[in-house]
Amino acid sequence: MAVAVRGSRGGGGSGFGGFSLRSFFSYRIFVSAMFSVLFIATLSVLFTTNPSTPHHDSALPTTGNAYMRRTFLALNSDPLKTRLDLIYKQANDHVTLVNAYAAYARKLKLEISRQMRMFDDLASNFSNLQMKPSYRSALFESDGPLDEDVLRHFEKEIKDKVKVARLMIVESKENYDNQLKIQKLKDTIFAVNELLIKAKKNGAFASSIAAKSIPKSLHCLAMRLVEERISHPEKYKEEEPSPEFEDPSLYHYAIFSDNVIAVSVVIRSVVNNSDEPWKHVFHVVTDRMNLAPMKVWFKMRPVERGAYVEVNAVEDFTFLNSSYVPVLRQLESAKLQKFYFENRAENATTDTHNMNYRNPKYLSMLNHLRFYLPEMYPKLHKILFLDDDVVVQKDLTGLWKIDLDGKVNGAVETCFGSFHRYAQYLNFSHPLIRERFNPRACAWAYGMNIFDLDAWRQEKCTEQYHYWQNLNEDRTLWKLGTLPPGLITFYSTTKSLDKSWHVLGLGYNPSISMDEIRNAAVIHYNGNMKPWLDIAMNQYKKLWTYYLDNDMEFVQMCNFGL
Repeated sequence: MAVAVRGSRGGGGSGFGGFSLRSFFSYRIFVSAMFSVLFIATLSVLFTTNPSTPHHDSALPTTGNAYMRRTFLALNSDPLKTRLDLIYKQANDHVTLVNAYAAYARKLKLEISRQMRMFDDLASNFSNLQMKPSYRSALFESDGPLDEDVLRHFEKEIKDKVKVARLMIVESKENYDNQLKIQKLKDTIFAVNELLIKAKKNGAFASSIAAKSIPKSLHCLAMRLVEERISHPEKYKEEEPSPEFEDPSLYHYAIFSDNVIAVSVVIRSVVNNSDEPWKHVFHVVTDRMNLAPMKVWFKMRPVERGAYVEVNAVEDFTFLNSSYVPVLRQLESAKLQKFYFENRAENATTDTHNMNYRNPKYLSMLNHLRFYLPEMYPKLHKILFLDDDVVVQKDLTGLWKIDLDGKVNGAVETCFGSFHRYAQYLNFSHPLIRERFNPRACAWAYGMNIFDLDAWRQEKCTEQYHYWQNLNEDRTLWKLGTLPPGLITFYSTTKSLDKSWHVLGLGYNPSISMDEIRNAAVIHYNGNMKPWLDIAMNQYKKLWTYYLDNDMEFVQMCNFGL
């Protein structure tokens, strides 16, 4: 029993060890054989010339693996297929470009809808070309060799589409570049415009300073005249007023100014061009500071040819006080003084509109005397109001002969188109202004106005002026100045005169026709470029200097900028 048992165990042990060794070698041989079979199968697939699957899909492949697979197969199969792949790639690249430009055009919202439709149509044509049955069956779904004639025809159509695509892309690129250029140009124009606006404001501010300041020559003249008055008091004693000052049968003029040389030019120009100068009477009113220089001037240089000159100060008209005159009362208010005197220079250039109204002349009663003519000259029937910056070139007596049809004011209208209408001078957002006046009504000019004082008294125009001036204490009806209240006061009582009587703009407009100037009875240097200033326009200045009294010794001594 024991032997049998050992033999069984020993035989069993040696048999198991031999079986394991053989199994191990058999497994390795089996694995090697399987790898060899797989390798041979892979080679047979890669190098086969007629694959069982179609070479091209019905649509253009979108993955890189598919494209490389076809390229690899084409290189090992048919040269025409390589050519087809290159055509396909070219077409696909241009489709991408076309779609990109179309998307960019939509993003920019350019008004090129026709071009965008062409982009879309071109992209669609590329796709439709490959979907044609003749090309699809012969080129993309064929398992055999490609038809060279069909490929050549397909290539020709693709190249035609590519050519059109390139032309469209070049044109579109120019358009997009132009849009960028236009935007850059707009930015540049905006920046330059900002600089221009700033320069205009600075220029307006500088011009305003030049217009407001007293020239050295004018100051010199006033000082010389005062010195003459002090040195020779016996020559300048007060005289009794001449009866001609109140004679209504003569031609009376009102000139309110503190500028001696300007007043002398106005009077000389009137007298030199009048047919009967001895019938002309000039009523000059100035302020207290310039009363002595004005009197000395006309004493030293009497008006020629028998004309009469009366010189008074505002203070001589005692009824002009703050209890009666609304403007004087308002000028005494702290609010209005703050508006004028707290106008800092650094803020002035940012508010050119209000800067025009912050002028010292609006603080002077001389500027408002024109509303009190009937009370200042109670015995007169008509009077011609002249600014001190005018030059008279013709005889003006014809103005007294014009029938004003019961109107108070005879003036030249200044409106043209939408300019110089009431809407530009009055605040039509205010209900009182909106209800009483027409914003399209034509404005007229101060500077040369013939007033019927009898009609003025009958219409009670001064009372009307007071009514509106009191309402405008907070400057909500109009800004400062005398033209807006004049437009209101004489709204329905102004008669339009022929424009040749009064030509304006010589103080700011360099484009006035010289024929128009020569034909004018009165030329007006309204604006900042007054003829006695260095900033005056040279083409107009000689018309003013022609009437300047150059023989007057003080004019020569003061080098009056001639």
